[in-house]
Amino acid sequence: MLENLTAPAPDKILALMAKYKADPRSDKVDLGVGVYKDSTGNTPVMRAVKEAERRILNDQTSKAYTGLAGDPAFADAMRNLVLGDSVAAERVAAVATPGGTGAIRQALELIRIAAPNATVWLSNPTWPNHPSIIKYLGMKMAEYRYFDSATRGVDFKGLLADLENLAPGDVVLLHGCCHNPTGANLTYEEMSQVISLCQKKQAVPLVDIAYQGFGDGLDADAVATRQIASSFENCLIAASCSKNFGIYRERTGILMAVAKDADQQALAQQNLAFLNRQNYSFPPDHGARVVTTILSDPTLRADWEAELEETRNGMLALRQQLADELKRLTNSDRFDFLAQHRGMFSRLGTTPEMVEKLRAEHGIYMVGDSRMNIAGLNAETVPMLAKAIVAAGV
Repeated sequence: MLENLTAPAPDKILALMAKYKADPRSDKVDLGVGVYKDSTGNTPVMRAVKEAERRILNDQTSKAYTGLAGDPAFADAMRNLVLGDSVAAERVAAVATPGGTGAIRQALELIRIAAPNATVWLSNPTWPNHPSIIKYLGMKMAEYRYFDSATRGVDFKGLLADLENLAPGDVVLLHGCCHNPTGANLTYEEMSQVISLCQKKQAVPLVDIAYQGFGDGLDADAVATRQIASSFENCLIAASCSKNFGIYRERTGILMAVAKDADQQALAQQNLAFLNRQNYSFPPDHGARVVTTILSDPTLRADWEAELEETRNGMLALRQQLADELKRLTNSDRFDFLAQHRGMFSRLGTTPEMVEKLRAEHGIYMVGDSRMNIAGLNAETVPMLAKAIVAAGV
C-alpha cells in the first residue's frame, strides 16, 4: 500500500525555516514564519493566559470530554468578542475547532454538504492553506484580484470586476482584518460595495478573522465582520485565538454559522456537530477554557486587552520605523505603504528573484512572494532590513 504514495509538494514556509536554521550568519533576520515575536525574538505567554491557566489547574476537577461542539461558554464568549451585538445570539450556530485552520476546514466541509456545486472565491493572493484545503476537498475554486503590486494597496477595481462573475450560491472568502499575506485592507466603504455586490449576486460570505486586535484594535478589527454578518441571512465566520491570545500550540478556534432564524440555526448546529464528530470527534478544550476564563473575568480581560494593545502598538511602531528609515535612505515615499498596512504581514510587491537576492546576499528571510512578518523585526533589525532592501534594489 505505502509504495503507492507520492511525496506531497514541500511547504515553502517550512523549507524556509530549515534554510534559516542552517544559515551560520549571525546577522540573519527571519521574516518568514507567521508567529508574533517580541523584541527579544521570543513568543511570550501573555500574563492573563498564565493566570487563567493557574486558575484552571487549581479549580478543574475533570478532564472528561466536552460536547461535540465544545463548551457553550466558549461559543458565547467568542460570539460576543467577534460579533458583538451585530447579530442576535439565537441566529448563530457555533463549534470549537482545532485552531483557525480547523474552522476553515469545517466551514468548507459544511459548504460541500449544503452547496456542493458552489464555487469558492479567494483573494489573489490569500493564505496558502485556503486554496490547498479547497483543492484537497475537490471543490470548485476561483480567484478575484486583490493586491496591486504597483501601489501595494488593494486593486479594488479589479476585485469588483472579478466578483461580477459570481453565480448564485457561490461563496466569497473575505479576510476580516489584517489581510494575509498583504497587510492591505478594504476600507469600510469598499467593504460596503463588496457586500452590495454579493447581495445582488446572491453569494454567501465566508470570513476568516485570524488577527483581531492586531490591526486597529479589538472592536475596530471586528467592524468588517460585523458589517458582513448583519447584512446577510447566511454567512460563515472562522475565528482564531492563536495570535491575539498567543496560544498557538493550544490550537484554539471557532466556526460560527449565521442563520436566518432559530430553526435554521438549530439545523446548522446539528450539522456542525456532525462534522466535528466525523473529523476529530470532541474538539480540544484547554485553549478554549483559557480564552473563556479571560473573557468572562473583567480583571483578566482588562489585563489581556492591555497586553494586546502593547503588542499591536509595537507592530505599528516597527512599521513606522521601517517606512521612515526607507524614506531616509531613498529620499522617496514609495515605501509609505508599510506604515499604512495592518497586522503582522506586509507584501513588498517584488519578485521571487529579488527575495532570493535578499536572502543570499543579506540574510533576510521572507516568503518567495515577498510577504514579510513585521513582528519578526525589532528596533535593531529594522535598519538592517532597510539597508538590505535599498542595496538589493527592491
